[in-house]
Amino acid sequence: MDNFLDKIFLRSRNLDYISQNLIDLTTQTTANKIFEALNSYSDNSEVRYVGGCVRKIIKKETVDDIDLATNLKPSEVCEALKKKEINYYETGIEHGTITAIIDSNKYEITSLRKDISTDGRHAKVEFSLDWKEDAARRDFSINSIYADKDGNLFDPYNGKKDLENGNINFIGDVENRIKEDYLRILRYVRFFINYSNQSHNPKIIKIIKKNIGGVSKLSSERLLDEFKKLTRSTSVLNLFKDDICLELVQIIFPQLKNLNNFKKLNSHTQDNLSKVDFIFLLSLMIVDGTDNTDYFIYKFKLSKKDQKRLKSIDFFYKENLNLKNFTEKNLNKIFYYNGKQTVLDIINFKIFTSLKVEKKLLKLIEIYKNKILPSFPIGANMIMTKYNIPEGKTLGKKLKLIEEIWVQNSFQISEKQIKKIIKS
Repeated sequence: MDNFLDKIFLRSRNLDYISQNLIDLTTQTTANKIFEALNSYSDNSEVRYVGGCVRKIIKKETVDDIDLATNLKPSEVCEALKKKEINYYETGIEHGTITAIIDSNKYEITSLRKDISTDGRHAKVEFSLDWKEDAARRDFSINSIYADKDGNLFDPYNGKKDLENGNINFIGDVENRIKEDYLRILRYVRFFINYSNQSHNPKIIKIIKKNIGGVSKLSSERLLDEFKKLTRSTSVLNLFKDDICLELVQIIFPQLKNLNNFKKLNSHTQDNLSKVDFIFLLSLMIVDGTDNTDYFIYKFKLSKKDQKRLKSIDFFYKENLNLKNFTEKNLNKIFYYNGKQTVLDIINFKIFTSLKVEKKLLKLIEIYKNKILPSFPIGANMIMTKYNIPEGKTLGKKLKLIEEIWVQNSFQISEKQIKKIIKS
């Protein structure tokens, strides 16, 4: 009976782009195999799209990941996938999440749940058969919209209407939702800058500020991951236009010391900020000539690759390079010894942090984008054979000096110059 009423009162048929795009999502991706596997498990089994992918279709955004909810228990999901020979791994089976993999596409499948207890970071859950009960434990109304493969929406908390009106509403009691998971404070900021066209609700902000200290309970990995999602948005500039959101981010991430600089960006930066990758954007926020970069790297346990990149930008920032230093001759040295990424980063850093956009720097970006890193053409055997120099320290010193001259001369060196170095 409950299921029947659920279908009457909560299901809406959208004979428009929303419905069609949901149908396309099923038919034009491997998601159809997931639906087939789970829906065929039993007479009562059901699976629906949920969260971000539904929200993005409603807002005509690109869907970059697909989350699914099902009334099957995790063990039943695994069994259903096995029957159809679909690979999967147990992402967080204790919380009901299985990740299915089809042709390198990943689908997070989560069983319907209700929270038994929470500590601000993790929840102890119990699996459920009630879709509305599952929706009630979600954070915001705009994330509690479900859709089946045929484009039918299930929207118990009017998330679609909130999206259309630009309202960011918590589900149920705001303080309880935040205390269940303090990451929701940062998620509020992300959704507000992306979807809201309203003023902040003062009551919500008061509750957020009252509980913002709870963020310290969260792991650095979860915090950074959520911040990445925030900065990937095409609406990231809205963060710096909204004083309340900016203040919340500054409280959560005191290491982002340069955030206020984003209020006075040059035209190039404004046009391209959403296009840069996260690590470069992060450098704009943390590199300040102090040890702040090292501290951020330590606190957030970045990968060695990302550490190296940030440290390179930090190093050259401390070198205080002015516009005169940005010549091909100087940059070639950095290009050869530090790599293409470092060159592009330090040029872009100069462009993005300058009040005026220099055409010279924009030209250099284009040059080094297409520049191929050359290989040093002179080897030890050639020098030993041609100039009768024995193997040893002297040979190494001569070879290193030849290489330095070659780099300084834009990767060119004459026979005359080589002979001069050999004889010296």
